[in-house]
Amino acid sequence: MNSHPRSHRERRSGRFALKVGLALVVLAGLGLGGVALADRRGDDKPAWQGSTAAPAPGSTGNSTGARPESAALPTVTLSATGDIMMASAPGGLPPRNGAGFFDSVRKALASDLVMGNLEQPLTEDTGTSKCGSPPSPNCFAFRSPPSYAEHLADGGFQLLNTANNHAKDFGAAGFRNTIEALEGAGLRHTGAEDQITVVETKGVKVAVVGFSPYAGANDLNDLTHARAVVKRAAGQADLVVVQAHMGAEGASKNHVEPGSESFFGENRGDPIKFSHTVIDAGADLVIGHGPHVLRGMEFYRGKLIAYSLGNFAGGGRTLSKDGILKYAGVLRVTLTADGSYAGGRFLSTYMNSAGLPTRDTADERGRELVADLTAADFPESGATIGADGTIKPAA
Repeated sequence: MNSHPRSHRERRSGRFALKVGLALVVLAGLGLGGVALADRRGDDKPAWQGSTAAPAPGSTGNSTGARPESAALPTVTLSATGDIMMASAPGGLPPRNGAGFFDSVRKALASDLVMGNLEQPLTEDTGTSKCGSPPSPNCFAFRSPPSYAEHLADGGFQLLNTANNHAKDFGAAGFRNTIEALEGAGLRHTGAEDQITVVETKGVKVAVVGFSPYAGANDLNDLTHARAVVKRAAGQADLVVVQAHMGAEGASKNHVEPGSESFFGENRGDPIKFSHTVIDAGADLVIGHGPHVLRGMEFYRGKLIAYSLGNFAGGGRTLSKDGILKYAGVLRVTLTADGSYAGGRFLSTYMNSAGLPTRDTADERGRELVADLTAADFPESGATIGADGTIKPAA
């Protein structure tokens, strides 16, 4: 039943092992055989991330004797956030027109691949709003100026997910303008139907695929298609990351329960079933967002699932900052090139009075929420989250 995921993993691991072997032959010929394959980070390397230096000659680099073949593989650190809305143009703009929007969290975000969920278009007014004129009740359409793509780049983001319910708030033209703005700022994106975005970092190819229950995106309610897309992604890259905008939303929706979730009549997916399905198909990490609150984390078949990373940024009177709705965090995960989990950490953030993401170094309230929710919702499979935010599989 699980032969497909294993065959994908074996092929991906084999391809990377071949690349590593060829690199070693070349380095040896140049007299550089002792140089580490992975980038050296010096004092900037996170304390919770294991060394990626090459083992000494004649050594397996593994004192425990477990998985010696993985010791030579480089690691890649990925960081991710939940929902990002920077402004509600034209009148609801953040201070300084967004300059320095991500200054407080830039250091926490810094990694080999920085991802976020961009839950609004970057566009001028297209004359078409999903809410109509006058706006329909319980309908919200937000946009930021196209120039705000530079704020994302300045904050360190490299890839944005657009598979969500606000990406097309200003119609197809607004979405096209968003893509143009992102690409103009040198940013990658994912989320369109059948789109697989592959980014190479430190010689490791990382495929990122976005899912949501909305038209034009990969449909998280179509599990057959989800399996197919993830399997294709696994054939194109060493690692597969799934971004998923899933689950009902609101302050009371912070628990994960089996079954489909609905909101205003929309089927917003079965988060557990979907996440397990894409991991069975070859995904190495699932990053959830959409409920606008933090949710728990679990490990399934050795892969981490973060069910919701909460409201990361809500500038200009967009996302609510009431109660637990203002708490979020940066998820940092380190994977080896064969998909093995090598470590992780959750760094708490909150939205300040202007909606800007702010590191919560004093109280770490986001971490406490995630730890409590994880213990309540996943007593057996839940992640163990330490006082410093480290994320480990349950003992």
